[in-house]
Amino acid sequence: MSGGPLAGLRVVEIAGIGPAPYGCMMLADLGADVILVERPAAADHLHAAAHTVLFRNRRRTAVDLKTPEGVTTVMDLVAGADVLVEGFRPGVTDRLGIGPEPCLRRNPRLVYARMTGWGQDGPLARTAGHDLNYIARSGALAAFGPPDRPPVAPLNLLGDFGAGGMLLALGILAAVHETRASGQGQVVDAAIVDGTVSMLAMLSGLRGSGQWHERGHNQLDGSAANYTVYECADGRHIAVGALEPQFFQQFLRGLGLDPDDLPAPAEQHALFARLIGRRTRDDWEDVFKDSDACVSPVLTADEAAADPHNTARRNWLEIDGVLQPAPAPRFSRTPAGTPRSSPAAGHHHVAWSASESR
Repeated sequence: MSGGPLAGLRVVEIAGIGPAPYGCMMLADLGADVILVERPAAADHLHAAAHTVLFRNRRRTAVDLKTPEGVTTVMDLVAGADVLVEGFRPGVTDRLGIGPEPCLRRNPRLVYARMTGWGQDGPLARTAGHDLNYIARSGALAAFGPPDRPPVAPLNLLGDFGAGGMLLALGILAAVHETRASGQGQVVDAAIVDGTVSMLAMLSGLRGSGQWHERGHNQLDGSAANYTVYECADGRHIAVGALEPQFFQQFLRGLGLDPDDLPAPAEQHALFARLIGRRTRDDWEDVFKDSDACVSPVLTADEAAADPHNTARRNWLEIDGVLQPAPAPRFSRTPAGTPRSSPAAGHHHVAWSASESR
């Protein structure tokens, strides 16, 4: 890609899974030149279905990091790069000879970004884990799901991608900004558990003021009658987010209810569920169309791709037959280009051009 506000930023990505590829996808979507370095033996595995999107917009090469030649290749790339990203457990890149110390000796301006679940230190730093483990220990998982059942995993959107990949991308850009002023590189320690704790900021404030309680007794956890999901007559669902009084009034009008005749709050959920269950999702979408009742249809992935608002915003793109998200956010003067599909491993020559040398 030639467009985007990060054009000219050069990133060496040591291939991994989950949050690091997503963070680097975001950088590449916005114009960064990302060279993906992956082990030959792992190339087929890492090119699994999920990574056909996560690895888009890269130059890819297969390098054996356990050989002197492979280490030399990475160090030569580091010499001309702004950023190196790795997502191994603590200590792995150091043993391979491509840890922060040799890389920063080769390029003192380098931002060396490390993406892990637990972080580079602490009692759990060297133990295995996945998204669910990190959000569980952070205190976030306990807030998801109904009170009479176990907590519900929010896919891996919260940990891997929100608290991991996005935190990584933010940390990289913050460090690059500082390096351009100081001329000195540094190590970015991005951890999913840290990012998840950070995302609990608002709930921490509510809890500190006594306004957040156990799961199933809070305004935002799906237990409130005016902030939850209801099933319609056709088995599909609508999401109701009518928190503020003025929005709640419009929601009640759409249901044909008089605010003065409402039952007690504890009984409202059953009433709303009974009324909503009498009509289809499309019926309710028509009822609340263009209103501020904060009622939305719960769309499937295919429906979302065809939704008029998403279509107008071009939020979904089809590239080489694969439906995938468009680059975000939007920029008025330096818009991102259309993403390129992930090439086969080893497809590109691994070198910065002469015009790109530092």
